[in-house]
Amino acid sequence: MKISARNTLPGTVRKIELGTVNAEVTLELAPNLTVVAIITHDAVAGLKLKVGDRAYAVIKASSVMIGVD
Repeated sequence: MKISARNTLPGTVRKIELGTVNAEVTLELAPNLTVVAIITHDAVAGLKLKVGDRAYAVIKASSVMIGVD
C-alpha cells in the first residue's frame, strides 16, 4: 500500500456499527487503545471489512489540536 498520508496506524477491527447512511468502525491499535472512523456503507462493503480483520487507520489532517485541563 502506498499513500501520501504519513500517519498510518495498523490495528484490528473490533466493532462495525451500521447507521442509516454511514458506519462507525472501531479499530484497536493496542490493548485499550482504539480509534473510531465514520465511513460509508459502500466503503465497508468495498473494503470487505469484518470484525477481526487487520486494517489501517490513515490520518491526513492539516492541523492537529492538543488540549489540557
